[in-house]
Amino acid sequence: MSFRAWYAVHKWTSLVSTLFLLMLCVTGLPLIFSHEIAHLTGASVEPPALPAGHAGQANIDAIVADAQARRPNDLPQFLVAEADEPELVYVRMADRIDSEGLTAFYTYDARTGAFLSEYPLGQGFMDLMLRLHTDMYLGLGGTLFLGFTGLLLAASIVSGIYVYGPYMKKLRFGTVRRDRIARLKWLDQHNLLGMVTLVWLLVVGLTGTINALNRPIFAAWQATELAALAAPYRERPAVTGALAADAALRAARAAHPDKSLSFMAYPGNGFATPQHFVAFMNGNTPLTSKLLSIVMIDARTADIVASAEMPWYVSTLMLSQPLHFGDYGGMALKLLWALLDVLSIVVLWSGLVLWWKRRKVTAEQKLASLRGVPIAVAE
Repeated sequence: MSFRAWYAVHKWTSLVSTLFLLMLCVTGLPLIFSHEIAHLTGASVEPPALPAGHAGQANIDAIVADAQARRPNDLPQFLVAEADEPELVYVRMADRIDSEGLTAFYTYDARTGAFLSEYPLGQGFMDLMLRLHTDMYLGLGGTLFLGFTGLLLAASIVSGIYVYGPYMKKLRFGTVRRDRIARLKWLDQHNLLGMVTLVWLLVVGLTGTINALNRPIFAAWQATELAALAAPYRERPAVTGALAADAALRAARAAHPDKSLSFMAYPGNGFATPQHFVAFMNGNTPLTSKLLSIVMIDARTADIVASAEMPWYVSTLMLSQPLHFGDYGGMALKLLWALLDVLSIVVLWSGLVLWWKRRKVTAEQKLASLRGVPIAVAE
């Protein structure tokens, strides 16, 4: 491709995506620290200290019964756990077992069964940031559009490398011409910070695109692998009445003693079958804690009827989600992610400023200026 073509790709992919990418960087900054902010604001709670010598786990059925009593017209959809907080267990409630939305999200002490808190759904600053970052309040269409901007970002970065190449022939890498006109200083700073954040922007852009495919990816898994597991039981009637979630969870843990519960779907949910619980288990190492194995448990007998690993495309999604927010290396990586996020905001904003100031300059004039040929540009 010619310089003119690379310049056009860089210009238009940047212009189309920059405003949305700025929004994503600004909203993504607090989301990097979502866990810490949730605890600071009281949206999430710390597990209480127990007397020395206390051991054991609460009965899950008693926990679910308490959640059911709090919302008698709703149904439990999922039991949820966090690998880094084994003392807590969460119950997700909805108006229907197969509903995509939820009506309540309760936190319980997994050791005593005590109710601890109800997460404030659809409220507060963090909920606003999350919705803007994931779908701009536009549902799946908004999510897919933001995923597309991640691809535009990748095209902008690759073309930007080629456009930046001629500068490397004239200037030492990292040079900022502070003694020249303001526009050149802005350009040098934009190029320098763009190169510094290049790899990070590619990572978060591509992982953001993968994350935007969350629903289609799980829909594909439900239509293929889960449907195949459920096929032998298609003629059996759906289970009804009280369900022994505690026995099902104990069976899943016994089958995978080296793993922890991520979440368990109730029968009739889109992540389970009408006759089975499906427990999603993750490992106990930094890498395997992001990957899922599934255990299908008969809801009547608590017998395990199938176990399987998630397919590669679901594993790719599960690995990309924490990487997108720097949730692999503790606080140190989160701070690095935050710094790179701020630098990226500067890159995006300076790119807008440069376009506004030089929107009448052609690609040929820009190339001529890089070769040292003077051009006349209006301020």
